[in-house]
Amino acid sequence: MNLNEHDDDNSTNLKVAIADDHKLLADAVSSMLGGEGGFETSCCYDLESLLKLLGRSQFDIVLLDLRMPGMSGLDSVAQVVRAAKDGYVVLFTGQVDKHVLDKALELGVRGLIAKTMPLRSLGSIIEFISSGQIFVPVGADFPGATTDVDDNHGLNDKELYVLRLAADGMTNKEIALDMGATEVIVKMHMRAICKKLGARNRAHAAIISRERSLL
Repeated sequence: MNLNEHDDDNSTNLKVAIADDHKLLADAVSSMLGGEGGFETSCCYDLESLLKLLGRSQFDIVLLDLRMPGMSGLDSVAQVVRAAKDGYVVLFTGQVDKHVLDKALELGVRGLIAKTMPLRSLGSIIEFISSGQIFVPVGADFPGATTDVDDNHGLNDKELYVLRLAADGMTNKEIALDMGATEVIVKMHMRAICKKLGARNRAHAAIISRERSLL
C-alpha cells in the first residue's frame, strides 16, 4: 500500500485520509493540507488499501473518490462509512448524480467536495465538516445543482452525468452500478443523449460533447 503522510506532531491535528486513484491529485491535496498546518494526511489509491488503513488508524475525515479501483457504487460507500467508525466520510469527485449523492447522504456520508473546487478552499471545508456540519456545494458548477438545459444542448443533469461516464469509457453496466440504477435506465438515457446531440452512437456523442465543451 502506498501512503504519503504529513504530520507536525501536533495531537490536535485533524487526521485526513485521501482515497483517490489519481495519485498526482491525491498527493497535491496531501501536500497542500500539510503545508497549511493543522492536518495529518495519509493517501491511498484503491478501496482495499483504504479499508486496511481505516482498520489500523482512526481518521477524522475520509475524502473518498467514487471511482477508484475496488469501488462498486453505493455498497462500497456504505462499507467505507462503516470502516471509518466515528470519522466523517466525504465524497471527493468530479461529478456525481444527485440520486447517488442523496443515497450516499442517507448512508452517513457528510457531504461532497468537488474536484473542480480550488485547492486553497479544502482546508476550511474540511474543518467545517469536522465540526459536525454537512457540506454540499450549491451552484451550476457543482453536482446536484439544477442544470440549465439551454446551456447544455438540451441535456439534463442525469443525461450529462451518464454522458461523462460513457465518455470516460465506462460500460452501461458500470454506469448503472455507479448510479444505483439498471442498465435499461442507462440505455434509455444514452438513446435520449444521442437523439438530442444528433449522435450516431455513444462514441460519436462523446466526440460531439467535447466539441461543444459539455465535458
